[in-house]
Amino acid sequence: MEKSEKGKCPVMHGANTETDRSVMSWWPNALNLDILHQHDTKTNPYASDNNYREAFKKLDLDALKTDLKKLMTDSQDWWPADWGHYGGLMIRMAWHSAGTYRTEDGRGGSNTGNQRFAPLNSWPDNVNLDKARRLLWPLKKKYGNKISWADLMILAGNMAYESMGFKTFGFAGGREDIWHPEKDIYWGAEKEWLGKDRYSDKTDEESLENPLAAVQMGLIYVNPEGVDGNPDPLKTAQAIRVTFKRMAMNDEETVALTAGGHTVGKSHGNGDAEKLGPDPEAADVHEQGFGWKNPKGKGKAEDTITSGIEGAWTTHPDKWDNSYFHLLFNYEWESVKSPAGAWQWEPVNIKEEDKPFDAHVPGVRRNPMMTDADMALKIDPEYRKISERFYKDPKYFSEVFAKAWFKLTHRDLGPKSRYLGQDVPNEDLIWQDTIPSVKYSLSESEIEDLKAKLLNCGLTRSELINTAWDSARTFRSSDFRGGANGARIRLDPQKNWEGNEPKRLAKVLSKLTDIQAELEKKVSIADLIVLGGSAAIEEAAKAAGLDITVPFAPGRGDATAEMTDSESFDVLEPLHDGYRNWQKKAYAVKPEEMLLDRTQLMGLTAPEMTVLIGGMRVLGTNHGGNKHGVFTDREGVLSNDFFVNLTDMNFEWQPVSDNLYNIVERKSGKTKWTATRVDLVFGSNSVLRAYAEVYAQDDNKTKFVNDFVKAWVKIMNSDRFDLEK
Repeated sequence: MEKSEKGKCPVMHGANTETDRSVMSWWPNALNLDILHQHDTKTNPYASDNNYREAFKKLDLDALKTDLKKLMTDSQDWWPADWGHYGGLMIRMAWHSAGTYRTEDGRGGSNTGNQRFAPLNSWPDNVNLDKARRLLWPLKKKYGNKISWADLMILAGNMAYESMGFKTFGFAGGREDIWHPEKDIYWGAEKEWLGKDRYSDKTDEESLENPLAAVQMGLIYVNPEGVDGNPDPLKTAQAIRVTFKRMAMNDEETVALTAGGHTVGKSHGNGDAEKLGPDPEAADVHEQGFGWKNPKGKGKAEDTITSGIEGAWTTHPDKWDNSYFHLLFNYEWESVKSPAGAWQWEPVNIKEEDKPFDAHVPGVRRNPMMTDADMALKIDPEYRKISERFYKDPKYFSEVFAKAWFKLTHRDLGPKSRYLGQDVPNEDLIWQDTIPSVKYSLSESEIEDLKAKLLNCGLTRSELINTAWDSARTFRSSDFRGGANGARIRLDPQKNWEGNEPKRLAKVLSKLTDIQAELEKKVSIADLIVLGGSAAIEEAAKAAGLDITVPFAPGRGDATAEMTDSESFDVLEPLHDGYRNWQKKAYAVKPEEMLLDRTQLMGLTAPEMTVLIGGMRVLGTNHGGNKHGVFTDREGVLSNDFFVNLTDMNFEWQPVSDNLYNIVERKSGKTKWTATRVDLVFGSNSVLRAYAEVYAQDDNKTKFVNDFVKAWVKIMNSDRFDLEK
C-alpha cells in the first residue's frame, strides 16, 4: 500500500519561522559571533551601487518639506488624523525613533531607521506607529533613494512642529537605513513585554542595569502611569531623571522635552487595550505589516487605543502654545482611571474654555489629562523651578525645547562633519564633539621625516603603538563618537583613565609636544599620535623581514578643553580591552564576550578582530606590559607567531584560575607562556580557530602582516568622515 503524499510539507516544520531555533541551540554557551556579522552587504538591496550621502545632496529638500506639511492635514479615511492634523502622531514617531538612544554604548536612536523592524516596530510603546510610517510611504516612494527612512522620520517630526506654529532649530540628513533587525542591541533580559527585571535594588532607580536607559521592556522612557504602574509623581521624577540622563539629557532639557512633546497631540485609550490584535511582527500576512487591530467600533478615530491613557494635554493640541504649563499650574489634578483602565491625572473644576475639543466628535469638549511624568514636573522641586520659569517665559521655553529636540533627534548622528543639508544650524553645540579643522597638507617626504623624528625621540615602539591604539579605540560606530581625531586623549577625563596608563601616556604626550614645538610646519598632536603608531608598526614588520608602508592620511585636528564636555566622555572609558589583554576588574560577563561587544562598536569584523589580536600580542602592547598571550620569543616583531604557537599541538593548556592559563610544553612539562580566555578563544571557538589557522599557515606570513595593517588603518581612520571609506 502506497503512502499518501497529500499534505506532506516540503521543509521541516517551523525551521524558517521559529527564531530561537538554530543548529547552535544545542550549545547555548558557545561564543556567538553573529554580533560581528550584522548588516552584511547581502541584506542590502543596494549593496555598493548607491551612495546615500551623494544621493541626499541631490534631494530637493524644500519640496519634500512642503509635501510633508501638506501631508499633516491630508487626513486619510483608513487612519483619520486627530483634529485633522497628523502632527502629534508624526512627532511621536520621530521621538520614539530617536528616544531609544542611550549614552552608555551609543546604541539605539534614529540613525539607522531601525523602528521599521522588530523588536522596535512591535514594542508596546510604539503601538500604532506602523500607521505613521505607512502615511509617509507615498513620500518615501516619491523621493526614493534621495531620502532614507531614518532621515524621513526625523524630518517628518520637524515639519509636524513647524506646521503647528513652532520654529525648529534645524535638521541634518545623513542617516543610512539598515535592512534587517539589529540583533546586536541588548534591550533587557525580560522575556515578556513590559517586564521589569533590570534593577539590582528595586528601591533605587540608579541601580538600573547598564547599558539600559528605559525602565521596562518595550518602553522608550518611563511608565506613564507611574513607577510599576502606580501613580507617585515624586517617585516617577526619580525614574525620569535617571532615564533621561542615560539618554544624554539634563534636567532643563528633560522638562523642555516632556512639556514640548506633550504640548501637541493626544494619548489614546478609549477602550480595552487587552482586546487589541497582535503586534505587527506577530500579525498574519493579510494585515500587511499592520498591528494592534482594534475590534471596537470603528477601530480608529475616537475608538483608537494606543497607550491606554486617554486625552490631550493642552487646550489646543494642534497648535504650539504655552497652555501645557497654564493647565499644569492653574488647576489641581486628581488621579483617575482612563476608559482603558490606565492611571492618569485630570483637572478638578476646569473651566469649559480650557478644555480641548474632542479629536473626532465635532463640538464636544473633553477633559485634558496629564501622565504621572507630567505631574512630576509640578511636584519635584527641581523640575518645578524649571517648569515655572518656562511658564513665565514662553520664548525661553521655545528656545530650550528647540535645541533639546534637535539634540534628541541628532545625538546619534555623530559629529557635525557628518551632517548633510541646507538646514544644518551654524552654531556648534558642545555635545557635537567639535574638532577644529586643519589646513596643512604633508608630502611623502615630510611624512617620512616626521616618522624618523618619532622613531628616534626616545620612545619605544610599543609606547608609540599603545598611545595610537588607546587614542583610536574609543570610537563607537553606534553613535560615531570617540576616535583619534581631536586627540582628546590629551584632555580630561581621558588622560587619567586607567586603561590609558596615565604615566606612560604623559611621557609619550610630552615627547610629542616637544617634537611639535620644533616643527616649522605645525602638525597636530592627533596626527603625530597616529603617525607614531604607524611608523612603529612599519619597523616591527621590517624586523620580520617585510618592507611595508602603513597608509597615513593627515588632517586630524586637536580639540580643546572648551570644546569638550568632559562629563559626557566618561561613558567612553574602556573598562576592558581584549586587544591589550586588560580589564579593570572581574565582571560577570566573560572577557571574550566583552571583546565581541567592543569589537562590534568599533565596526570590526571577526577576521579583523582575529588578525589585530594576533598582531597586538606579538608587538608587546599588553596593558602594563603583562605577558599573557605573548606567544613569541621575539616580542616586538610583527610575526604570525601568536597563531603558530596557539595551534601547535606540542603544547597543552592548563587552567590556573577563572581567567588565567598556563601554556605547557608536553615533553618537558614546563610552562612556556601564560594566557587569558581572550587569547585561548581563538583556538577553542571553531570559527575563530578557522581564522587563526589561516594566519598560522607558512604561506600566509605576508598576508598576516598586510591584513593587520589594513585593520589597523581602519581603526585609525574610523572617525575620519572626510575620507572615502
